[in-house]
Amino acid sequence: MIKASPNSICVLRLSAIGDVCHALATVQLIQRTYPDTKITWIMGKIEAQLLGDLPDVEVVVFDKSQGLQGMKAVWRQLAGRKFDYLLHMQVALRASVLTLGIKAKVKLGFSWKRAKEGQWLFTNRKLPNSHSSHVLDNFADFAGYLGCQVTDPSWFIPTEPSPLPLQATPYVVISPAASKDERNWLSERYAAIADYAVEKGYHVVLCGSPAERERKLALDIVSQCREDTQKQLIDLVGKTNLKQLCSVLKQAELVIAPDSGPAHIATTQGTPVIGLYAHSNPQRTGPYNSLHWVVSVYDQVVQEQYGKPVSELKWATRVKGKNLMERITLDQVQKTFDAIVDN
Repeated sequence: MIKASPNSICVLRLSAIGDVCHALATVQLIQRTYPDTKITWIMGKIEAQLLGDLPDVEVVVFDKSQGLQGMKAVWRQLAGRKFDYLLHMQVALRASVLTLGIKAKVKLGFSWKRAKEGQWLFTNRKLPNSHSSHVLDNFADFAGYLGCQVTDPSWFIPTEPSPLPLQATPYVVISPAASKDERNWLSERYAAIADYAVEKGYHVVLCGSPAERERKLALDIVSQCREDTQKQLIDLVGKTNLKQLCSVLKQAELVIAPDSGPAHIATTQGTPVIGLYAHSNPQRTGPYNSLHWVVSVYDQVVQEQYGKPVSELKWATRVKGKNLMERITLDQVQKTFDAIVDN
């Protein structure tokens, strides 16, 4: 733990959207604790679309598609500077190589047990061993190391108005696409929960990126909805930027999503999330303030595939299978939906 306020801190967390949302809580806790400390954050291009204008944070954008040239661009931008601390919050080898051109008195990384892909080779200080389950709590350990009093997370993200006047309409958001199709719930069950939301008196908003696979998924869902649901459904897939999406999620009554960025953006906006999990541990990567609303079959699949409970496996253990999400039933999601809206 440090004894004095640092003059400058560089944060290295490049991706992904969910993880930078987790890291944001730590960065803003450090800001509240040390308001005079200059903070620089190196992040990816997509992530900068959401967080590039954070108050009192210098954002340096790393374009990973440019490879070594992208790294050199970051190094040129930071040339002649030496930070008090570099918070190395990403274990990917690419991120570690990027640290080679960043000068800092202390390069702080994860504990020995959690420093994957040789991260320990690129840092001169390590966090103490952590028993924290959630990624966000592991990021908060960086703030604790710096002397911050770690409390419940809070976030502030500058947003843009949503593209449609949704404020007066009570609605539920379904953000159906994860980063991999096998982590999506079934389209017919998304359609069925949309029908259920309409029965309960809500409009339904579909959100997602303009990627072709996400547009196809949205069309599949809409085509399987009842006709009355289609009239109450607003398809915003590919029609918002990340800051507009933030506003859409903030105004929603609740969000239904698999393990994906929008689930975590919604959390930063105080909106309850029904997270749908099968492949990864929701206690590690779930929507932080809605872990009690998660519908998960992960523990069951872990027991089947490893013959052990989750508590006896490594922290980041994943399970494999293309059809695991179909184990999440419509009835489970409906009951969780009711528990939230009736709360």
